[in-house]
Amino acid sequence: MRPSQLTQDLAPLAGDKWALHAEALRRKRAGKEVLMLTIGEPDQPADPVLIAAAKAALDQGRTQYSNGHGEVGLLDALVTRYQQRSPTLLNPGNFICLPGTQTALYVALRAILEPGDEVLVGDPLYATYESVIVACGARPVLVPLDSEAGFILHADTARGYITDKTKALLLNNPHNPTGAVLPAAALRDLGDLARAYDLWIVADEVYEAVIFDPEATPFASPWDWSDLHARSIIVSSISKSHAAPGFRSGWLLASEDFCRAALPLAEALLFGNQPFIADATAAVLQSSDPAVSERMRSDYARRARLVASLLDGRAGLRVFAPQAGMFLLLDISASGLDGQAFAQRLLDEMAVAVMPGASFGTRLNGWLRLSLTVSDSLLIEASARILALANKLIAKQNGG
Repeated sequence: MRPSQLTQDLAPLAGDKWALHAEALRRKRAGKEVLMLTIGEPDQPADPVLIAAAKAALDQGRTQYSNGHGEVGLLDALVTRYQQRSPTLLNPGNFICLPGTQTALYVALRAILEPGDEVLVGDPLYATYESVIVACGARPVLVPLDSEAGFILHADTARGYITDKTKALLLNNPHNPTGAVLPAAALRDLGDLARAYDLWIVADEVYEAVIFDPEATPFASPWDWSDLHARSIIVSSISKSHAAPGFRSGWLLASEDFCRAALPLAEALLFGNQPFIADATAAVLQSSDPAVSERMRSDYARRARLVASLLDGRAGLRVFAPQAGMFLLLDISASGLDGQAFAQRLLDEMAVAVMPGASFGTRLNGWLRLSLTVSDSLLIEASARILALANKLIAKQNGG
């Protein structure tokens, strides 16, 4: 007996990208020293409002079945949150509650894609995007993003990749792994492109709350323009904004017509998220205390500056300064190795685990992604080890 062809098609697009992370975890669990800078696991404790509300909901017996649409309290909280930005009236019918952004993204794409369709997505891209598109029977079309241009997806570039099979634009703003924030003007141009070619816009906005300087780089969403509502699907969650990835509490925002059409798919997957988690999510969305997200923004911005001060311009290394998120990109191409080889040697020789850039697209073959979700002292030590390996490689190139 053999699993489906789909499982084989997904293998190199999903778990295989995290192979070095998995190997580092095995070594660490075996008692070896490894400095882990691989994944975006917030080092802040989860929002205390969230924890208290979850405990209270459990005590109240909120462990029954839910429904595919979402619990009333959470739907109302989402309406209130997004109504502050939306130019048109929202209601609970504009949302479907799902366990995390990843599930919401799958529902969004599966509900609009047919076999053979194409989805435009910028390269670099988050590691699971290709797999979720392929799982929907479609084909990801990677649009190159240039580091010199800030890794920003521009409509003029995307236009050149549109074919008669193109069905959607998949946007990630703020962007993982680059930390770039898409300017409103560039987003509006992409919206006009989508209108001109009758494309859907699927926007992953999970890092919205982790923009380092919202005044200098303000957040923009397709939902900011009413003429884009009918073709826009927004996905997000509390994983990053409230330091709660393990809660798996997310949602999608779209037109009522889309949500009505997609609801049977959501019900086929899992028929509702957990009521006690929905209650906790509603409570934290209604809380006026932004302390957790503010602390994350401050910590990650400071740590990005710290790593840049230690590595940028030394031993041929180049840091791309993020504007948001939990990661920093490091160009190691001057070392003579690609990101995979450098990361493997960094783990083997220096006991530092980072993500090879190639896990996030072909444009990052000569890069590494470093997580900022660790202490300053650990980042300082890891940076010293990265620099030591880079110096060793540069010296070898120079015959030293």
